[in-house]
Amino acid sequence: MFFAPTLRALVRAETPVYSLCLSAGNADGLGAIRKEELAHSLEVLNIPPHRRWVVDHPDLQDNFTARWNADTIASVLQPYVQSNNIEMILTFDADGISGHPNHCSLPDGVARLPSPPKSYTLLTRPIHAKYLGVLAPLLAKLSLYQDRIRIYPAVSQPFNQLLHLATRTSPPQHVIVSGIYDYFTALQAMRAHASQLVWFRWLYVLFSRYMWVNELVEIS
Repeated sequence: MFFAPTLRALVRAETPVYSLCLSAGNADGLGAIRKEELAHSLEVLNIPPHRRWVVDHPDLQDNFTARWNADTIASVLQPYVQSNNIEMILTFDADGISGHPNHCSLPDGVARLPSPPKSYTLLTRPIHAKYLGVLAPLLAKLSLYQDRIRIYPAVSQPFNQLLHLATRTSPPQHVIVSGIYDYFTALQAMRAHASQLVWFRWLYVLFSRYMWVNELVEIS
């Protein structure tokens, strides 16, 4: 539900996309159901079965209070990266978008790979910028013209104030913006996760910028 804009763009460009989930999501005892739901969701996003895996490692269990060990993450990742000639990794940043400690652990694990491919993290935005809904893609597009609009003083000040709602915490190298068809595809993929669609996740799919915009920062 966080990476849909990027996945849609890559699939549309006919780039082979692989999905590796490092947990079965068994914190509530629903691991088997969550794995099946993830498979249905990835089908919607056109990621075929032979390019998607779910790991169920004893030291990488779904946990809302504990971080994962970076060396363990790297040791699990390495065989998949090597055997599939992975050229780029996309994962969460150190803030994990939602602050989930398992998510927050992932960039450190990627950095511990012996010879990591080019790797990017999804930029976590401040709370006031996370839930702009349909304004998110509009602001992302308008930000491309920010320098040009500054030429016209009559519109530059209100425009810059509007963009301040979506101030970046650090400059992304790549910005991917979904169109309306991609949004509804992401919504269909999210609906496949029936066991997770409690009321507040419906608010997420309606208002989250991550349904519309992904901003990627390279892991140095």
